[in-house]
Amino acid sequence: MAFFTHQVIRGLSSSAVRNAAIKHVTIIGGGQMGAGIAQVAATTGHSVVLVDTNEEILKKSAKGIEGSLKRVVKKKFADKPDAGAEFIAKVMANVSISTDAASVVGSTDLVLEAIVENLKIKRGLFGALDKVAAAHTIFASNTSSLPITDIASSTSRLDRFGGLHFFNPVPMMKLVEVIGTSATSQETFDSLLAFSKALGKTPVSCKDTPGFIVNRLLVPYMMEAIRLHERGHGSKEDIDIAMKLGAGYPMGPFELLDYVGLDTAKFIMDGWVEKDPDNPLMQPSELLNKLVAEGKFGKKTGEGFYKYK
Repeated sequence: MAFFTHQVIRGLSSSAVRNAAIKHVTIIGGGQMGAGIAQVAATTGHSVVLVDTNEEILKKSAKGIEGSLKRVVKKKFADKPDAGAEFIAKVMANVSISTDAASVVGSTDLVLEAIVENLKIKRGLFGALDKVAAAHTIFASNTSSLPITDIASSTSRLDRFGGLHFFNPVPMMKLVEVIGTSATSQETFDSLLAFSKALGKTPVSCKDTPGFIVNRLLVPYMMEAIRLHERGHGSKEDIDIAMKLGAGYPMGPFELLDYVGLDTAKFIMDGWVEKDPDNPLMQPSELLNKLVAEGKFGKKTGEGFYKYK
C-alpha cells in the first residue's frame, strides 16, 4: 500500500510539474523574431534568457527591445515620464543574454527556438540541448514552414515538443499558432496554449501540416497572384489594388511578398514542392525564382516586385 501510495504521489507530482505555468523562458535566436518574443515575454512578467552565438547580435537585440519599449512608453506613459522609465527598467530586468545555450537551459520551463529555417541546424540545436535541459522543460520551434515532427525527432522528449509560430512584428501581432504533433502530450499542448494567452496573444490550435493554418492559406494565395501576373491576366499594381479595395486586405499580394521576403516565400514553396510535388497549389514560379536568383528579395534588399528607395 505504501509503495502504491508513493507511486501515485510521484505520478501526481510529475503531472503537476508538467502542468505548472511557464515562467522561465529561454529563447534561441537574437534576430527580429526572437527579440520580439523576448520583449513580449518579459513585458508579461516572464524571466527570459535570450541566446545567440554572437555577442554583438545580442547587444543589438537588447538595444532594439529597449527602443521598442520606449515607443510603447511614449503612447502609454506620455504624461508620466517617471512611470514610463520604471516600466522600461522593470521589463529589461526580466531579460538576460547569453552565448551559451547549454549553460542556461538546465532550469528553464520552455526552450523556444527562432533561428534560421534550416532543418539540419534546428535538429542539431535541439538534439544537443535535449541532453542538458531539465526533464520538465518543453521544447518549441517558431518555424513557419518546417514539420515540427521532423525537428522533434532529434530529441528524446517527443511528448514535450510542439510549435509556437509567432507573427512579425511580435509585439503588435496578436496571433500565435500552437502546433501539436501526434506525439505531443495534452499537458504540453495545454501549457503552450496557456503560455500564449499569458503573453496576451490569441492562440489557435494547429496540426503539424504544411504551413499550419495561416501560411497554408496565405502562401498559395500569393503564388497564384504571381501566376496570374505571369499569364498576363493582370499587372502586379492592378492585382494589389484589386485585393486591397475588393477584399479589404491591408496589402496586396505583391506588396506582401516584398514585405515577407521573396527568398522566404521561395524557401517555403521549395519545401512544399518536395513534400507534395503533384499538388497544383504548390508549384514553383519562374518569375519568383528569377528574382531570388538576382538577389531581389523585396524590401530588405531594396528591390523585389517593386523598387524601394
